[in-house]
Amino acid sequence: MKISYNWLQSFFKKKLPQPEKLADLLTMHSFETELIEKRGPDYLLDVEVLPNRAHDCLSYRGLAREIAALLKYPFKPVDYVKKIKVNQKESIVNSVRVEVKDKELCPRYMAGLSTNVKVGLSPQWLQERLKICGLRPISNIVDIANYVMLETGQPLHAFDADKLFSRGEIKTIIVRRAKKGEKIITLDNDKYDLDENILVIADEKNPVCLAGIKGGQGPGIDQQTKRVILEAANFSSQIIRQGSKQLKLETDASWRFEHQPDPNLTEEAMAMAVYLIQEISGGQFAKGTIDFYPHKIRPRKVKLEISQVKKILGVALPVKEIKNILERLGFEIKAIGRSLQVTVPTRRLDVTMPEDLIEEVGRIYGFEKITGQLPEAALIPPVKNEDLIYQNKIREILVNLGFSEVYNYSFISEKDIAALKLDNAKIIEVANPISQEQKYLRPELAVNLVKNIRENKKYFEEVRLFELGRIFWKETSPKKINERKKLAGVISLINQSNQAQEFYHLKGVIDSLLHKLGISDIWYDDALDENSVMPAFCHSERRAEVKIGQEIIGWLAELDGRILNGLGIKSKVAIFELDFDKLVRLATEERIYLPPSKYPAVVRDIALLVEPETKVSEVLNLIHAVGGRLISDVDLFDIYEGENIPDGKKNLAFHIIYQADDHTLTEKEINQLQEKIIKTLEKEGGWQIRK
Repeated sequence: MKISYNWLQSFFKKKLPQPEKLADLLTMHSFETELIEKRGPDYLLDVEVLPNRAHDCLSYRGLAREIAALLKYPFKPVDYVKKIKVNQKESIVNSVRVEVKDKELCPRYMAGLSTNVKVGLSPQWLQERLKICGLRPISNIVDIANYVMLETGQPLHAFDADKLFSRGEIKTIIVRRAKKGEKIITLDNDKYDLDENILVIADEKNPVCLAGIKGGQGPGIDQQTKRVILEAANFSSQIIRQGSKQLKLETDASWRFEHQPDPNLTEEAMAMAVYLIQEISGGQFAKGTIDFYPHKIRPRKVKLEISQVKKILGVALPVKEIKNILERLGFEIKAIGRSLQVTVPTRRLDVTMPEDLIEEVGRIYGFEKITGQLPEAALIPPVKNEDLIYQNKIREILVNLGFSEVYNYSFISEKDIAALKLDNAKIIEVANPISQEQKYLRPELAVNLVKNIRENKKYFEEVRLFELGRIFWKETSPKKINERKKLAGVISLINQSNQAQEFYHLKGVIDSLLHKLGISDIWYDDALDENSVMPAFCHSERRAEVKIGQEIIGWLAELDGRILNGLGIKSKVAIFELDFDKLVRLATEERIYLPPSKYPAVVRDIALLVEPETKVSEVLNLIHAVGGRLISDVDLFDIYEGENIPDGKKNLAFHIIYQADDHTLTEKEINQLQEKIIKTLEKEGGWQIRK
C-alpha cells in the first residue's frame, strides 16, 4: 500500500520520526516497509499490509493507529458527526428507499443524501494526496469518495439521484444478484455481461453499479449533478472476490472488500464524506440516513490471564504495561483479579482469543527485547512397547530368511471353512458382512495364507510367506469370544525328492527365529493327545506341537494332501503358527547367563528304523537319558518313508552334538557314549539302527 508521509503526519501534533526510521519502526513491529522515494516536499512509503490485518490497516487511520501505539502518541480521530450541518427542511426518507434482497451478501447498507451540490475541481491539497497514492483526480464529489476510502478503509460510491430510474417520486436502490443476460457499462466506458455470480446495485430498471467493484455510467456524477446519494455499504468478501475474478476487474474498492472491512466503518466514512461534500462543494445534508443493518456486529470480550502472558512470551511484564499497550491499540480493559477482561474493537477481526492479545503485547513491546532462554521441561522417556519392538524384530528375521510379509483380511467364507475342515463350533459369524466371502472371522491365519500360496504358485515356483495378525474363536463353556495375536509362516518349495522337505525347512526357520529372539529349550512334540492344538487340516504324520520346556507356543505341520488337492494346489505346503504374546513374554524374560563351553563340540549322526506310530519324543528321551550332560543338543533332521525303507517302517535321522563344559572330549569317550546310546535304542526301544 502506497502511503504519503505528510498525510500520516497530519494525524499527529507531534513530529513523526524521519521516513527511514519510521519505515524501520513499522517493519520491526507491524508491517514490512520500504522507503520508496521523495516526492517534492513529501515521501512515499510502500507498506506491505499482511492479509490478517488488511481489514483494518488498508487505510491511513489504521496505520496511524499502529504508529500511535508504537510511539506512544495520542491518537483521536476527528468526530465528523459533530461538524455536519443538517438541512432540517429535507429528509432522505422522502427521496430515497433501499431494498436489500440478500442480507448475507450485503450485511449493511447506508445511504445519505446531499442536495444543492456544486460539482467542480477538488482543492489542490486533495488532488495532491490522491496523486501521491496513485489515484487520478476527477471531480470534487468523486475525489472525496476516494479520499475517504483511503483514510478510513471504507469504499464509498456516489450516485446522481436524478439519473436513477424511478416510477414515482422516491428513488429506489436495490441490492441484488445480477440476472443472466444483463449488461452494464462502467464509468471507464467498459461493457460487461453479467450473471447470477455478480452482485449489483440497481434502480427499478437496470443495474447501475457493480457492487463493491466499480460504478456504472448511468447515474454517474457530472457537472449537472445537484443531488448526490452517497453509498457506504458492507458486502460479502466472497461474492466480491468471485465477481472481480470473473469480470477480470480489480479495483481499490474490491481489494478492500475482499479483505472484509468492519461493517461499523460505514458510519465513520459516511460522516466524513458528508462533511467534506458540505465544505468543498457547498452541499446540504438531508436529515437522516437509511441504514440497513439487520445483524449488528458487537465488540467481543476476551479474558486474558496475566500468568499466561509470561508463559507464552517468556518475559514477566508488569500488569500496568500490558494494560497500557492494549489501550494504546484501542482495546478497552477491565481488571478482574489476576486477569483482564479485554473488549476487542469490531475492526480487529484478527483478535479472537487470549493468544492473539499476547501476540499484540509482544510485538508492541518488541520481540527483540525478549532474551532467548531454553524451555524448562521434564523429559520422560516413552513407555517401551514390547509388542511393536518384537513385531519389527520378527519381520526383520523372517525377511532375512527369504520370507515375504502379507496382510490379509480377518474374514473368511463358508467355502474356506469347508475346504480346510474348520471346527464350526468355534467359528464367529459377522453380524453384517459386506459380502459372502467375508461372512466369518478367521480362527487360523493359515486359512488365508493357503489361499495366498495357491495364487502365488501361478507365478512363482517357490513361495515363502508370513503374516502377523489376529485370530478369533468362540467358546461355549464358558460362553465367550476370544481374540489372539499370532505369527504364521507358510512355505512351498520346488524339489520334491524329499517328501518332508517343506516340513523340515520350516522347522529350521522356527529354530532360527527363536534362537535369534533369545529363546532356548525348544523342542517339537509329535506325541499328540485329545488336547492337542493341531488343526484338522494337518498331515496325520508330519505335524508337531512347538514347545518351550513344557509350554506349547504353537504348531508346525505339513498340510493334508487331500485338502491341497481340493484347493487346486499341486505342490506340498508346510505351515506354522505361533502365539505372538507368548513369544514376546519368553523373549523378554530375564535369564541366567551361562557362558558357552570353550571346548569343541563333536557331531555324530544316527539313523534308525521305527514303526510309523513311534513318536520322535520317545527317541529323544532315550538319547538324552543315556548321554546326560555330555549331550548339548539333539536335532531331528529327517523323516523318510518310501523307497529302500521296509514296509511298515519309517526312518528317523538325528544329529547328536557332544560337548563338555570342563574338558575336550576324546575320541574314546565319544565312541563309548555313541555305542551306549545305540544299544539302549535297540534294547529298550526295540528299534533297528541303520549302519
